[in-house]
Parts: sequence; C-alpha cells; structure tokens
Amino acid sequence: MTSAVSLRDLSCVFRSAGKNIHAVAGVDLEVRSGEFFTLLGPSGSGKTTCLRMIGGFTLPTSGHIAIHGQDVSQKPPYARPVNTVFQDYALFPHMTILDNVAYSLMVRGVDRATREKKAQQLLETVQLPDVGQRKPVQLSGGQRQRVAMARALISEPQVLLLDEPLGALDLKLREQMQSELKSLQRKLGITFIFVTHDQHEALSVSDRIGVFNLGRLEQVATPAELYQSPATRFVAEFVGAANVLQGADARRYAAAEVLMIRPELIGLALDTSPERSAAARTHGTVAEVQFFGAFWRVLVQPEQGLPLLVDLPVHGHTQVPQPGAMAHLSWADEAMHIIEAQP
Repeated sequence: MTSAVSLRDLSCVFRSAGKNIHAVAGVDLEVRSGEFFTLLGPSGSGKTTCLRMIGGFTLPTSGHIAIHGQDVSQKPPYARPVNTVFQDYALFPHMTILDNVAYSLMVRGVDRATREKKAQQLLETVQLPDVGQRKPVQLSGGQRQRVAMARALISEPQVLLLDEPLGALDLKLREQMQSELKSLQRKLGITFIFVTHDQHEALSVSDRIGVFNLGRLEQVATPAELYQSPATRFVAEFVGAANVLQGADARRYAAAEVLMIRPELIGLALDTSPERSAAARTHGTVAEVQFFGAFWRVLVQPEQGLPLLVDLPVHGHTQVPQPGAMAHLSWADEAMHIIEAQP
C-alpha cells in the first residue's frame, strides 16, 4: 500500500527561557493511503506539534515531510493537499451553514450555483441535509462538528487532519460521533490523521495508532496489537488498565524484568469459594472494589509484592468481593506479556 504521508527524521525544537525544548524528536512514520491513523499521547507528548507540521502551521527544525511522494517540508498550509478540522470549529456566526461550508470555494472565485450545489452534497454526506439555511448558533455541538467536517472536505484534500475535534463534546455525543467519523472515513476513502489523548477513542476508530511520549514515537501498531503486545512500559500503562510489574515483582511470576498482565485476564476466587485452587499464582487481601457498570475492578494486595488489579464481569459474578476478604488469583501463562528491556 502506498504512503499518503511520510515523515523522515522529523524534529521540532522550540526555544523557551534560554533552553531548547524538543517538542518532536527524530520521528519516522509512514501513514498509508486511505488509512485512519491516530496520533495518541498525553499533553506535551508531541502529537499535536507533529500534526501541525504535517499541516504546515509549524515548520520542522529538521527532517522531511512528504505527502503522496511530494516534499512539502517548507511549504505553507495553502500549498499542501491537506485540510484541518480543529476542536474549535471556528464557523462564521453571521453566515448560513451552506455559506460556511462553501466558503473556501467562494474565496477561489467559484460561482455561487456550483459552490452551493457542492456544499449541499457534502451536508448530505455528513447527514445534515436540511440545515443549510440555519446559522451556527442554531445547531448542536455534534451538528457543528459535522459542518466543520463538510467545510474541510469541500476542497477535496488528499489528507484530512483532525486535531481533537471531539474534545468539546459530552461523553454520549462523543461516542456517537466516533462511530460517525469512522463511517464517514470509510465512505470517503481518504486518509484521516487524527490527534487525541483519549486512549478509548483511539482504540475505537483507528486502523493504526502511533503512541507519542516526550516527543518520540514509542510504538506504531493496530489497536489490538497495541493493547495486547505493548512494546514499552509507557505504552502498557498508557493504553488501557494494566498491571505492570518490574524487577523482583516481575521475576516472582516469570523470567522477565518487566511484565504486563491485563486485569481482565486474571481470575479471582474468594477464600469461601469451592472453586478455590491450589494452583493460584498468588493470594492476597481485597483492598478496594469499584463498580464500572459492565465489571467490578478489584484491587488485591498480595502477600508479597505490588497490588494487582482484577476486572470481574458483572455477568457471572453474583458474589461481589468485599474489602478485607481473602482472594486467590490465577491466570494463564499466555496472559503474561513480557516487555523487552529498552536500549
């Protein structure tokens, strides 16, 4: 598959208080044509700076950016075949929705009939066929987000950049828009590069994910690979809940210096249970229990070592562990993922 965006040894250094701040440091990345690719990481990890360099809003200190084989490293935003959707939709409040969507075509001198026809087609694509004559203030947050998408798509970009576009929405609407965003990308077939700090959002919409930390790419993988086989301790702890054990704590269960076990892969039997097994990996005391709707998250303090998280599905577990109870924990060998030591 051909590359839509190629980054080669890309770096961005800011000067602050007399010091060099490496916002992005030596990133190499290939984003495939037609892919929904997500840049994931905490605040200050470099993901947004990387997106801004692809869009041309920030120029790299060193390295190269190519879009469909064309070097655009030093070109301004308007000279790149990309468009950007920001968290702040920045719709013109005095214009109708139809005029907002058609704005870039108006600037280019496209006649009114042509640009309005194309704008209406895009409003239908984002499932807003009847809002063309309204003003932005008359729409909900989710509707304004879709209008911003239509406006960005009207210039037919080869790559669409999305800078946390769902961040201002409430949880329920955010989840709905995640599904609609992925559906729209599949329908259009163009490359989406999406920035978020929300791991659940990244896992739900992406074909592949690049995890950023301190300006560097820690790992690039599919959502399933990232969750099941994290390459570094940072990725293991950042993507999903995880028990990450190191040193003596890891060696207690496997021949490893760093070991990860996901909470849902650990079985728990209470001391009073007839299912109690002598083959339990460890025994401990229930320290805390949290209810998350579909599962209980139980914190168990073993007789030795760090506490362990255990996720118990509500269905099939009628006996809720209580703080202070004795618990016996077990898991399969395959549940343990060894994280190789980093160079």
